[in-house]
Amino acid sequence: MTTAYRPVLALACIAALAGASTAQAADTTALTLYRSDSPALYASHGGGGEVDEGYAVVREQRSLSLAAGVHDVVIGELPNALDAEALALGFPDGNAKVISQRLLLAQGADAALSGLLGQQVSVLGSNGEALASGTLLRAGSGLLVRGANGTTLVRDYAAVRSAAGDFPLGSSLSLRVDAARTGQARAVLNYPTSGLGWRAAYVATLQPGAGCRMRFESRASIANRSGRDWHDAQVTLIAGQPNMAKASAPQPMMTMARGYSAKAEAMPQQDSLGDYRSYALPDAVELPDGSVSQVPLYADRTLGCERTALYENGNRYQPPRPILERDFNLDGGSAIVSTLKLTAFDSLPAGYLRVLTADHHGTPQFIGEGRIEDTPKGSDASITLGTAFDLRATRERTAFHVDKDGRTLDEAFRIKLSNAGDSARTVTVREHPGRWRQWTLVSSSSKPSAQTPDTLEFRIEVPANGHAVLDYAVRYQWTADEQPQ
Repeated sequence: MTTAYRPVLALACIAALAGASTAQAADTTALTLYRSDSPALYASHGGGGEVDEGYAVVREQRSLSLAAGVHDVVIGELPNALDAEALALGFPDGNAKVISQRLLLAQGADAALSGLLGQQVSVLGSNGEALASGTLLRAGSGLLVRGANGTTLVRDYAAVRSAAGDFPLGSSLSLRVDAARTGQARAVLNYPTSGLGWRAAYVATLQPGAGCRMRFESRASIANRSGRDWHDAQVTLIAGQPNMAKASAPQPMMTMARGYSAKAEAMPQQDSLGDYRSYALPDAVELPDGSVSQVPLYADRTLGCERTALYENGNRYQPPRPILERDFNLDGGSAIVSTLKLTAFDSLPAGYLRVLTADHHGTPQFIGEGRIEDTPKGSDASITLGTAFDLRATRERTAFHVDKDGRTLDEAFRIKLSNAGDSARTVTVREHPGRWRQWTLVSSSSKPSAQTPDTLEFRIEVPANGHAVLDYAVRYQWTADEQPQ
């Protein structure tokens, strides 16, 4: 072994300008991405680098140059966060078998060189002179290079040139294989990794007119914070929530994925996958590291909708015993919120819906955003847009009486609604009689628009620059076995 020493300059990794190697030309990649709502994947601020969130399954085909017999091969450009325990590699043509494998993580100052292990390199000094040429065996405290005249340990160098013309990044997989013959062999590599995920992104633009109509856009936001680029990948998106038993082991840029349009023929092909939904993208996509790309999920369309000014008190909680304390569920505040409801025209994966409406100049303006959960076709999805500016409410108890011997409780409320706007508004008052599951509406100044075992709803017309009042009373009843202590 000989050793070459040179003054240390900056480490520079120089790739030759020639085209991609023949071994890489046949490589293909398929990605199956699972939904993730991790803010770190989609954030456009707060640091860069890899993110250990999200989940994807990668299926890569690599064309490898093998020699007959037992020898070592290195596969580079793998993400750091892949699950090494679930990694599997095979040679489907049967002309080689894997004896052992070792994952080499791209970490520290020599991370850029890990992908060149096992490949032909030239190590250069500060003046461009060649210090060593041959197969790179190790990149750590010095470079170990095996050449025609022996093995050289180079400690001080200025640059490394890849003889193959490419410079693989990310982690590497070191394989010991037994090949039947010399030549090119097709290898198939499967592994799960974090740093990749997707979620739905919806935009609704409300249309002018008295009724509620909206232009509905459906997109998939695909985040790549895995530490490597994915080129010409065939992508399938999975909607649903598979159980993950263990954690799978730069500033993003928002772009529309190349080659996509909102035409129906360019939409993903939807299918079922067990208890979940899959969306196979029709064309290969580029997913640069540190990016959030968007592709259409469904063709744009116009949908009917329902807007509601909602004043709600209580919730659907049912106590284990009747609640007799006087001050229970007394004050619901004054805010009246604006809500939007739509019926799913198809299966809508979970994501966020941004709602726009045109101002008096015809310019779309943002008026609210909300979360849509996984919604099957034909089901309703509702979001809260925000607090109505011109509408307010007050709520007071007007009667309260408990008869423990008769096992009844009578309670009445008055709700006053005000409208400071120049047009009349309809306010939905939603009350949840929550003291006990057995109750009866005794009286009300307006007929309920809906009534269920845990909900009372009234639709109250509030005139422009005016007020309206709702009075109602309920009676709770319980049995001797249910009597509170």
